Order: sequence, then C-alpha cells, then structure tokens
Amino acid sequence: MLAPMPGARPIVFLSDFGLGNEWVGLCHSVMSGLAPQCPIVDLSHLVRPLEVASGAILLADSMPYIAETAVVLAVVDPNVGKDREIAVETTSGRHLVGPDNGLLSLAWEAAGGITSAVEATSPAVVRRPHAESFRAPDTLCRATASLAAGMPIGELGTPLDPATLAVVTMAEPEIEPGKIACEVIDFNRFGNVHLNVRPSDLAAAGLDTEQSLAIEAISGAAEAKRGSTYADFAAGEYGVLVDPRGWLTIVRGNPASALDGLGLALAAPVWLTAGRR
Repeated sequence: MLAPMPGARPIVFLSDFGLGNEWVGLCHSVMSGLAPQCPIVDLSHLVRPLEVASGAILLADSMPYIAETAVVLAVVDPNVGKDREIAVETTSGRHLVGPDNGLLSLAWEAAGGITSAVEATSPAVVRRPHAESFRAPDTLCRATASLAAGMPIGELGTPLDPATLAVVTMAEPEIEPGKIACEVIDFNRFGNVHLNVRPSDLAAAGLDTEQSLAIEAISGAAEAKRGSTYADFAAGEYGVLVDPRGWLTIVRGNPASALDGLGLALAAPVWLTAGRR
C-alpha cells in the first residue's frame, strides 16, 4: 500500500462511466485512500460512452477553469487494457493522467504543451488489476493519487517520447466570404448543437454582424436568430449563440431540440450563410 505523501493538489476527474454504477465511487475510494488530503472534483462522468473526441474537447475547454496545481484524471477508453496508461506534465504545471488514445491531447495543448511523459508501469504505484475490463482503480487512479500527493512524475514508470503519444485532431471549418462549411463536434441533453466554429470564424466569413444565419444540413434547414442567451428565443424558435466554451451553438427555444429538428449527429456537415432577416 502506498503511503500518502505531503501535499494537497486537487484531483479533477472526467469519465464516461455514468452515474448508475459503482465505478466512480470505487475510483474516489482508491484516490482518497492514497491522497486523503487532496480534494476530488468531478468534472463530468456523462461523456457519451466511448466518444474519445468529445471527452478530449470537453477537457480542453475546461482547462481555463482548472487550477494549475491540479492533477487531471480522464478515462474514456474504448480499448481498455490495450492502450498505454500515461501521465504527462504540462508547461502550465498541471499533470494529466489517462489512456494513450488522444483523450488528453487537446488538454495538454491548451495547457501549453508537454514537458515530460511516462507510461504508468511502476509496481510501486500500479498493481495488477482485479479486472482487466475495469483497470482504472488499480492503475490510473493510483498514478493520479500518487502525483497529487507529491510523487515526481518520473517515479511513475517508463519515460516516453511525447511525439509517440496519440492525438485527437479537430476538423477546421472551411471559410469563404459569406459561407462557412463546418461540422457538429458535440451536443448536449437539451439538444443544443455545438459546431467547430468560433466567433473569429464568423468574422473571417463576414457573418459576424448578421442578425440571423441560414443553417443547412443534410437532413434539414432553418433560419436561426442571433442571440446571447436561451431567453432570447421563443419556444421552438431556432437560434445561434456562442456557448461558455466558445463554440457557435445551434439552439431552439425551450423545450424544443435543435438536434432532433435538424436531424443532426456527431460529425454531421453543416453549412452557414447569411439569413434573410
């Protein structure tokens, strides 16, 4: 059993585990047992199952809110047991722990890049999993708690060349005067649809001053009024706003769903032009 070390770094925990089983609680139990002085913040456990890119985007967008002293544990792992389990130290001072499948890559870019990386292999830290299908409590959680309690990253295991780590690559919108070709990068349970479009992309296309945008998708089309908050749109009315994470988002006035109304899904193409208003 690892003895807790001095220090009180916060642990920030993201996963696709959901809340209907014991998995999150078991991970908490292991980490709090090894680093009882370190608070654990549950960022989200409702990443859609196995969607690595969605988890990577959420984690990267959350970096401005996460303390530079934090150790971040992220687990969205379709290939559980096959990908390397890694820890990286970032330029900002944060440590990121998770599978080597690209889940951490956008976050380490947002945190200034990698200064060092290791595969978590040390028998003094990780142990043989009780179940290969649920490794996190015996591997990733123990590595996370050890870092939070003060262990240097080099003691976790084998050094890695950062250039060998898996990355997630985000598609860039195609911009031309008066038009943006983009895609769906995420959606939430309210049916709000996030596009890979930033306010700067609207400005580059000359669409930033338009009062409405025409939205075209393979399965539907709509004209969406510009707004800044959900109360700006009447029930069922389509709208676009910039969400707290900085992405252009298609919404509908409550309780309607933009996702359902336009027949959209992850990676679905969307075209934006000036509306008629």
